[in-house]
Amino acid sequence: MFRYLTAGESHGRALTAIVEGVPAGLTLDEEYIAGDLKRRQGGYGRSARMEIEQDRAEILSGVRHGLTIGSPISLLIWNRDWENWQDVMAISPIKQETEKVTRLRPGHADLAGAIKYGLDDIRPILERASARETASRVAVGAVARKLLQEFGIEIKSHTIAIGGISIKGEKSQRNWAKVEKSPVRCAEAEAEKAMIAAIDKAKEAGDTVGGVFEVVATGIPIGLGSHVQWDRRLDGRIAQALMSINAVKGVEVGAGFSLANLPGSQSHDIIERAGRIWHHATNRAGGIEGGISNGEPIMVKAVVKPIPTLGKPLPSVDLKTGEAVEAHSERSDVCVVPAAGVIGEAMLAIVLADAMLEKFGGDHIMETLNNHKSYLDAMNKR
Repeated sequence: MFRYLTAGESHGRALTAIVEGVPAGLTLDEEYIAGDLKRRQGGYGRSARMEIEQDRAEILSGVRHGLTIGSPISLLIWNRDWENWQDVMAISPIKQETEKVTRLRPGHADLAGAIKYGLDDIRPILERASARETASRVAVGAVARKLLQEFGIEIKSHTIAIGGISIKGEKSQRNWAKVEKSPVRCAEAEAEKAMIAAIDKAKEAGDTVGGVFEVVATGIPIGLGSHVQWDRRLDGRIAQALMSINAVKGVEVGAGFSLANLPGSQSHDIIERAGRIWHHATNRAGGIEGGISNGEPIMVKAVVKPIPTLGKPLPSVDLKTGEAVEAHSERSDVCVVPAAGVIGEAMLAIVLADAMLEKFGGDHIMETLNNHKSYLDAMNKR
């Protein structure tokens, strides 16, 4: 229903995306998308490249007079840094030979990608495997977010941990106004200060730090996803989407791994009903049971590993000679956890937009909204 493709390399001329499935009549403009792109570029610990790029998505098709028209939406984000890489990333053959990158970087796609595609230069691999591609996904996620807002669905994220420093109370720290003002997207002042110190310490040591972010979606109706086939389960779709984010190595829905230490009597959410409204006393399931949304907020955490490009490179091997070398190093971030949370919002928005259109889809936004309203009316009459 809602699908997309991205294209482009980290230092290529531009990033592009095509989004299909958005109903006609949805209000959409470039300024709205720019807001999320700016949030992605922020966060303490980012590299100097964020000072070069001023990401903005140009809408090339699918929108007329500020409204979607039902046809594919194409988005274009220019890479300003391409001006410094025109020979290295030239589309056409060039006369002079560029230096090949052969010193493999542990933790990156370099070795696996070079072997898979039969390359003697890891430049093509590191260019596409770069997290720069997620700018396209955040632009697509903004389109999905705009659609979800029509149904009263909101998606937020915040940082839970960086470099071994964790917030004390997750629920009490979801003060979204404070999160947006924080350089590490953390509402807890004491933890924020300690996280910044951990990032500074890693930078001084030529090292990097990872952490954990949480994404929360509210306003979700009962009934998105399905139990009938493995690939229709909503939690599975969300986990895949978040795992696809660069550097994410673990995903937890609701109470997640902590449930392994609890008895069943303390693991599940008691069902309650007030009038005609269904709800649960707790939300350990993270808003999803049996692969289907249960009406509670959808809550997902993701673990972000430390960025593998280090200021003091790790020992490695040269792809061409097999000799021991220091890993290749390029300009890189020290910490990406705050930015990863914004990317997580985009990926959750994409999955939920797809699930909403799967359940309530129509060719025009009003038709979709009417389908949604009819469903809620019928549910509340039960």
